[in-house]
Amino acid sequence: MPNTTPIRLVLASASPARRKLLQAAGVEPDVLVSGVDESQVTHERAEDLCLELARRKAAAVLGRLRPGDGERTLVLGCDSVLAFDGDVLGKPDDAADAVRRWERMRGRSGVLHTGHCLVDVTDGRQAAAVASTVVHFASIGDDEIAAYVGTGEPLAVAGAFTIDGIGGPFVERIEGDPSTVVGLSLPLLRRLLADLDLRIVDLWTKVAPGGQSVQPLV
Repeated sequence: MPNTTPIRLVLASASPARRKLLQAAGVEPDVLVSGVDESQVTHERAEDLCLELARRKAAAVLGRLRPGDGERTLVLGCDSVLAFDGDVLGKPDDAADAVRRWERMRGRSGVLHTGHCLVDVTDGRQAAAVASTVVHFASIGDDEIAAYVGTGEPLAVAGAFTIDGIGGPFVERIEGDPSTVVGLSLPLLRRLLADLDLRIVDLWTKVAPGGQSVQPLV
């Protein structure tokens, strides 16, 4: 049976890329930034780190919400890290760090892990998992590295690269789900929703001509 209860998805992330992914998939999330200090959490394994951070982000936002009357609210926390050559790489410390990373990564490959934690505010149930995608980097020159880092984009993202922004030409290919690399695996989100007895279509919104008004699909 189709779900008829309005569902609110709260994204516990400031990432515009994650929000755009959801919007492109028909989901209009609310955004509440978690405020979790990622630098205070460490793990030897990239999978463990990104999942722990995703759980913490979801928990931080969950503590600021209350169940709404006649509305089901979900909180989604996500975090991405790059496993490369035995290291676990989040966002670069500064421009010099981003340059050093690209000097190591060019012509080689790493694994981008994105942790997801989905929590139902109403009953506290949660579903969590990690999606992983292999990323093959192009053999770019020193001048390209300097120009890319100079844009500032690598400083704001895990692994110091994007595939959906200026850094896209510097990724030769990937093995796995591209949305994982952007920061939120849509296929994995669908499976996590199923664990909470929901479908991705239950979160779809319908945009009127001109994109002005948004109404829940029923």
